[in-house]
This record gives sequence, C-alpha cells and structure tokens, in this order.
Amino acid sequence: MSLLLNLANTYLYMVNTYIIVPTADHYSTHLGAAATVCGVIIGSMAVAQVFSSVYFSAWSNRSYFRPLVFSSIVLFFGNILYALAYDLDSLTILLIGRLLCGMGSARAVNRRYISDCVPLKIRMQASAGFVSASALGMACGPALAGLLQTNFKIYALTINQDTLPGWVMSVAWLAYLICLWISFKEPVHDNEVKHLSPDVDAGMLHLNHRSVEDEALESGLVHPLLQSSEHKQHEDGDEECNDREDASEDSRKPATSVASAYRLLTPSVKVQLLIYFMLKYVMEILLSESSVITSYYFGWSTSSVATFLAILGLTVLPVNAIVGSYISNMFEDRQILLGSEVLVLVGVILSFQFTNSYGVPQYVCSALITFVAAEVLEGVNLSLLSRIMSSRLARGTYNGGLLSTEAGTLARVVADGTITLAGHLGETKLLNVTLVPSLFICILSILWTFLTYNSLF
Repeated sequence: MSLLLNLANTYLYMVNTYIIVPTADHYSTHLGAAATVCGVIIGSMAVAQVFSSVYFSAWSNRSYFRPLVFSSIVLFFGNILYALAYDLDSLTILLIGRLLCGMGSARAVNRRYISDCVPLKIRMQASAGFVSASALGMACGPALAGLLQTNFKIYALTINQDTLPGWVMSVAWLAYLICLWISFKEPVHDNEVKHLSPDVDAGMLHLNHRSVEDEALESGLVHPLLQSSEHKQHEDGDEECNDREDASEDSRKPATSVASAYRLLTPSVKVQLLIYFMLKYVMEILLSESSVITSYYFGWSTSSVATFLAILGLTVLPVNAIVGSYISNMFEDRQILLGSEVLVLVGVILSFQFTNSYGVPQYVCSALITFVAAEVLEGVNLSLLSRIMSSRLARGTYNGGLLSTEAGTLARVVADGTITLAGHLGETKLLNVTLVPSLFICILSILWTFLTYNSLF
C-alpha cells in the first residue's frame, strides 16, 4: 500500500502539471497578459521544483512519510490559490499558486523510495510503475481539462474551464492526504538501526564484519599462501591493507555537495544527463506551446487540444511495452538510445514551418514522432544512467536521482522561458523560433553520444 501511495503521488503530480496546459493561454489573456505568458505559468512550477528537489532529497534521508504529507498540504493550498486568482483578477496570485505547487514536488522522494525501500525482486516492476504513472498523469491531465468545460458561479466564486483544474486538484490532494495518513507505513531508516536491541546490534556487527571480510577477499586482500613468510611481509601487508581499507571507505562515501557530485560524473554520465535535458526540453516545448500553436494555425478549441494531448500521452504505454518486451531483446541499450535520438531529431526537423502553409497532418505526425521517441529515449537513458553512474551517487542527498531530476526540471524551466521570450516576436514566428534551440541541443547530444559510444554499457 505504501508503494501504491508513492506511485499515486507521482501520478497526481503529473496530472497537476499538465491539467492547465490546454487552458493556460486563455487564463493568461483573461488576466490581461499575452497568450504566450502561458510559458511562465506552466514553467513556474518547474522553477520551484529546482529548489524543492534538493530539500526533499535531504528530507528523505530521515523520513518518507513526512515529506509526502508536506507535499500534499503545499499542493492543496497552491491549487486553491491558482483557482482564486481568476476572481481576484491577479496574475501574481496565479503564479504564487503555481510556485507553491512546484514547492510540493516530491518526485525526488518517489524515486528514492523505489530505489531504497522496494525489494529487489519487484524493483523493476516498481520502476516501470513509476514511468507508467508519470505517463498516465501526463495523458490524464489534458484529458481531464477537456472534460471541465463549464461556466457558473457559487456565490462569488467563478467555476469554469480556467478555475476548475485548481479546484479539482485541491480536492484530489486532500483525498490523497487522508489516504496517506491512514495507510502509509514508514520504512526503517539507517539512523533507526542504532536504537535496536543489543542482540540485533551484535548481529549487525557480525554481518558488517563478514561483509568487510568478503570485500577484502574480493579486493585480493588475502593472507599469504606460504605460512613461513617473514614477519616483515606480514607487517607490510597489514599496513597496505589498512591503507586500502581507508581508501575504500572514502570511495564509498556519498557526495556531500553539488561540486563533489559533479566531480564524480564521468563523460559518459555527463552525456546521459545532457540527453535527459534535451528530451525534457523538446517535450516541454511541444506540450506547453501546443494550445497557442494549434489555436493560431488550426483554430482548435480547448477540447480539441486536450484530446490531442491525451492521445499523445496514451501512446507511451503501448510503445514502452513493445520496447521493453521486444526491441530491448534485439538491440543493446546504447543502440536504442542513439536510434531514439535520431528519431527525436527527425521529429523536430519535421515540425518546422518551411512554407506559408502549415497543415494538421504535418503537425500531428511530427509531434507523434517527437513525443514517442523522447519517451523511449527517457527509459533507455535512465537505465543506462543507473549502470554507469558511480555507486557514491546512489546514496545521500546529492544522489543520481536528484541530478537527473534537476536536469529535467532545468530543461522545463528553460523551455517555458523560451516560449515566453519568443512570444514577444509574435505568434507567426513562435513555432520556428522555439524549435531552433531544440534542433541545436539534439545535434549536440547525438555528436556527444558518438564520442562516448564505446563507454555506454
């Protein structure tokens, strides 16, 4: 039940992120801003997540229950402010609400719980559940927005397509908080082991002693085979063993700062983080500007945009199933990685407006190629990261999950900022201007992948 609640947090947060995408441009124009300010509205949540991921990661060293409770409370109030901004006629209140929602992002806790607390035999299924929950949330958010097409008042509160996402999500987080309080069971942490009984402590000491012996044997630190060796050899061997044990202990310590974590990144890890940044940037550009682009070029309504984004998100599940069951058995991960990068590049190129006419088939096909390839790329990228990243980045506050979360979050912030800045050039140039950085980052990541290809195992 605790695992299901952890996955439910992932799902609800992704719904919360994307439920406003079809209506954000309409909401911003009602508050007197340009339609392209939707980039700031959507991206403000990611801006706050850059900072929240750090303190949630640190908090998860001591507890999982309390961060999830805090996350639910903050998201509850954030969504209420988002809904109230309409009647208060305040873009500032709306942005504060979205920032609060970002401050409640517990994705670092969700990842950490799966890697630390889920038994090894079901960890793969739990990881797949995390990806599926994120994909379903991404699809259900816009779909839910499409269903919330109404307009009425309750006393002084306006209930319409702009405010309903906030009210619906606040109720959802309140219900989740109640379920969390009743059913979540806090796992035992390392610092709690110190308070166990003496017998357990003795057993743990014995196990630790055995593990040190096993590590020594694996490292080749064994006694000389000839028992008649000189006493000096024993002393030299003992000193060498002590030095190596000290070095081994230092090499197992987790990173204590961003700088120390960065120094542990090999070139192959850096290119994987760049790829993760690239795919999140491309996806955010596609999703966040979809309502503005489809309204300008095709005259789509909010319901049409919501349906399109929902269908786009639902393609992830069958594609991931095919890749996981068949394609991954025929090709190496690095081959799938490179192929997915190329497909993302193809999708980005096809998205450009080359002539005066820009039709629905071109937009839909290019969006489908880009989105599906990016989703496949994300799965393979995270799989490779888990294998090539230093073991020191598997523990502590500044762990591998935090680094990948921050890379993806920064990509979303930059993408939403790009949309808002490009909006000053006019909606006629918005599409091509926002695609240029995507094209550049795609080409750069492919070139860097070629350079580190032989180290990607």
